[in-house]
Amino acid sequence: AKREEVDGILFDSKKEAARYQDLKLLEKAGLIRDLQLQPRFALHVLDTDGHRVPIGGYRADFTYQEKVGSEEWRERVEDAKGVRTPLYAWKRKHVMAEYGIEIKEV
Repeated sequence: AKREEVDGILFDSKKEAARYQDLKLLEKAGLIRDLQLQPRFALHVLDTDGHRVPIGGYRADFTYQEKVGSEEWRERVEDAKGVRTPLYAWKRKHVMAEYGIEIKEV
């Protein structure tokens, strides 16, 4: 993947940079809000006593609120994927299990 800069932000790929530009337009149109770049999610397991133990993390490309009705908004987490590695697939499943969040791949 070739890195690309948009609005002074360096993205890991042209695909991610293009998606950022699309999301900025959607935000300007009022269809999404609270766009965030590179949010982190801590990943945990439970030890034998039931305590959460950190084991790593997942960094998404974007999060935002998406308008789904006249007054309703839904949290979205996105990843602009070029290659779906086994580690990414595992982290995606872990985020779903721990947080109930489905990662949208674009």
